[in-house]
Amino acid sequence: MTLEERIQDVNKRIEEACLRSGRSAKDVHIVAVTKYVSTAMTAKVLDSGLEHVGENRWQNAEGKWNELGQRGTWHFIGHLQTNKVKDVIGKFEYIHSLDRMSLAKELEKSAAAKGLVIKTFLQINISGEDSKYGLAPEHAANFLREIQGFNHIKVVGLMTMAPIEDRAEDTRMVFRGLRELRDTLNLQGMTKEPLTELSMGMSNDFEVAVEEGATWIRLGSVLVGKEEEE
Repeated sequence: MTLEERIQDVNKRIEEACLRSGRSAKDVHIVAVTKYVSTAMTAKVLDSGLEHVGENRWQNAEGKWNELGQRGTWHFIGHLQTNKVKDVIGKFEYIHSLDRMSLAKELEKSAAAKGLVIKTFLQINISGEDSKYGLAPEHAANFLREIQGFNHIKVVGLMTMAPIEDRAEDTRMVFRGLRELRDTLNLQGMTKEPLTELSMGMSNDFEVAVEEGATWIRLGSVLVGKEEEE
């Protein structure tokens, strides 16, 4: 399949998932994960009309951003080391992986120095897997309370990664858990503005994530592939 055919297929699957769950497809945004493809392929992604690009390591993203950074909206979706904050700040409009206080402090410091407000997602380890980053759900409220005075970080929502399952349906409770946590935090008034966004769902499980309320889905292989066939 070509990139255009994959985009059409993904959009159809999103629309069908929204129909099943009574949602509007307009509320679901695609982040095209380009970490495994070249700068040329990333340019094709942007040429196709997809506006949001996701990278998980600055070392891999640097060349692409230097050539294409003025196009589209860039999302940092991987684990962010504090010593890499200076590299990504001001380049990536969204950080999907805020998961610890040391990172929050470094983001606040760097964003303040540049006069920016960085949109972030609080990464939550809903599944409880030791191999995954993220705050335990029960620590989310205290974390948000502690950063309430950080004026250069805007937490717009929550992010999680589900376990890789043979059946996508087996991920449902993870995505439902993230949505329910967001709703609970909003009832508690933990942020200046309500948390509206849920970054969840990848190539193998995005339809279930959409059914459970995902507003951002991070798609690599099912959308971008490796390199487009000519």
